[in-house]
Amino acid sequence: MRIKLDEDLCMGYANCVVQAPDLFDIDEETDKAVVLVTAPSSEQLPAAKAAVQACPAMALRLEY
Repeated sequence: MRIKLDEDLCMGYANCVVQAPDLFDIDEETDKAVVLVTAPSSEQLPAAKAAVQACPAMALRLEY
C-alpha cells in the first residue's frame, strides 16, 4: 500500500497532518502537504486511511 499525493489538488488544509502527523507534514515554502512515509506499515494504515478521508481537496489516495 502506498500513499499518493496530488500536489496540484492540495490546498494545504493540513487535515492529513492532524490525522496522521507521523505520515504527513506541511511544506512551509509551498503550504502544501508532504508525504513523510510513502508506504505505511500495517500499524500506520488506519491513520493513513483517516488522513485520506479527511482531505477536503481529495488530494490523497491509497494505492494497492
